[in-house]
Amino acid sequence: MPWVFVLIWSLGFIVARYAMPHAPPMKFLSMRFALSVGCFLLWIWWRGVRWPTSVSQWRHLAVTGILIQGGYLCGVWLAIKDGMGSGLASLIVGLQPVLTALWISTMGRADATVSKKQWAGLWLGFLGLVLVVSRKFETGSPGDTATLSNLVFVVVALLSITVGTLYQKRYVQPCDVRSANAVQLMAALVIALPFALMETEAMRWNGELVGALATAVLVLTLGGSSLFYMLIQRGAAASVTSLMYLVPPCTAMMAWWLFDEPITAVTLLGTALTAWGVSWVVRSSAPNSEKST
Repeated sequence: MPWVFVLIWSLGFIVARYAMPHAPPMKFLSMRFALSVGCFLLWIWWRGVRWPTSVSQWRHLAVTGILIQGGYLCGVWLAIKDGMGSGLASLIVGLQPVLTALWISTMGRADATVSKKQWAGLWLGFLGLVLVVSRKFETGSPGDTATLSNLVFVVVALLSITVGTLYQKRYVQPCDVRSANAVQLMAALVIALPFALMETEAMRWNGELVGALATAVLVLTLGGSSLFYMLIQRGAAASVTSLMYLVPPCTAMMAWWLFDEPITAVTLLGTALTAWGVSWVVRSSAPNSEKST
């Protein structure tokens, strides 16, 4: 299941790159959320799935939906629409394990501290990211450029999924993944729809857009989001998010093959340093995270 999750999560950045030339991000995501809710409602009705029974559980699921489905996806798709490449977007969001592990280490227990190895890993990962971003800042190839605006969008996505993951692990009680996803997606739709209505760009329907939308609903949401929910419920937050540092190299290879996003020696070095640094942080925090969760 973890390896399938990594492949699906990597595919999400590729789908965004395919869809964005043909659709505004908020309209596309609103349609994705609405169709996904419809699929889950049919699934829930067909299998007789139970809904969450308490108001607090609905509220906690709504918060995680706004963060993980809304904030994360909107940030990533806006960044890619603004010209950021799929590989760079996945690399920046791949810093989530660092933020998660540091939060658990510093807040999970009263006596927890950030070790020297964790700080070394943090700075190593940051150095790798700087190497990659510096090569692409304002001078990257078309569709693979870093700008201040798309960096802000992707950082919002990074913070949203980090806080959402920690919040879900802390407050969301185990329940059926189908009803939980339906509630989360309904909350995300409520947030995304007003922004979609303000977009002036129209959806330009063609085979690529239809394929991207179908993949986003059937594979990414019904498959990827469900796996993410189950992995968080069954494992410690830091252990689950450690899978994220496998996503950037996987995405980079897909983007190179499909979109000719260049993989230079600097890109490889920066990605390797970031993955190495993240692994230091996550491995050093694993004992604390298991105890705190």
